[in-house]
Amino acid sequence: MNFSRKLKIAPSILAADFASFGAECRAIEAEGADWVHIDVMDGHFVPNITFGPPMVAALRPHVKTVMDVHLMIAPVDPFIDAFAKAGADFITAHVEAGPHIHRTLQAIRAAGCKAGLALNPGTPVEVAAPLLDMVDLVCVMTVNPGFGGQSFIATQVDQVRRLRALIGDRPIHIEIDGGVTAQTAPLVAAAGADVLVAGSAVFKGGSADSPAAYGANIRAIRGAAEAARA
Repeated sequence: MNFSRKLKIAPSILAADFASFGAECRAIEAEGADWVHIDVMDGHFVPNITFGPPMVAALRPHVKTVMDVHLMIAPVDPFIDAFAKAGADFITAHVEAGPHIHRTLQAIRAAGCKAGLALNPGTPVEVAAPLLDMVDLVCVMTVNPGFGGQSFIATQVDQVRRLRALIGDRPIHIEIDGGVTAQTAPLVAAAGADVLVAGSAVFKGGSADSPAAYGANIRAIRGAAEAARA
């Protein structure tokens, strides 16, 4: 998986039809998705429950691009190997989820996956500075984690800008998760983000059987973001 700062759209299946996940993954990829983002929640670290390793394993044959698994769980370490074996390409853990994030990142890479570090809106990006040589991705939350469909927290744009300066020329993706639309995507793209997670903004108006709206939504987000980067 070669590193590139080319803009990537990563639809979150949290906004997809839960009864048709395989078809939904195939549909968004056919309509232009670059990655598929899977939000794992435990009802403990965040106030919601979603998917476990068996769901990731079931989806893997339907995902031909990058499977981006975002663990909003605590503890993280006991589950890393299971998600890696299920087929995750990226595994992202929250710095706030446990006392030993350095060990967690080591374990993710040891399991053969790319390592991601997620930061909640109340966490300054400078927390990531000592860990940058251990990560392949930093996810800046632009909503409070736990639910889809929330409004974008605009103050996070400056966090993205500061993170981009900290990263410098390291081959690290900056991912944005939360409230990404064609209106907010330009703000974070101009600040330095290259992976945009979007849920309801991608899946609105379409279905696995009628996915043209997915493609239109992805193109709208991508076009607005790329214009801001230019």
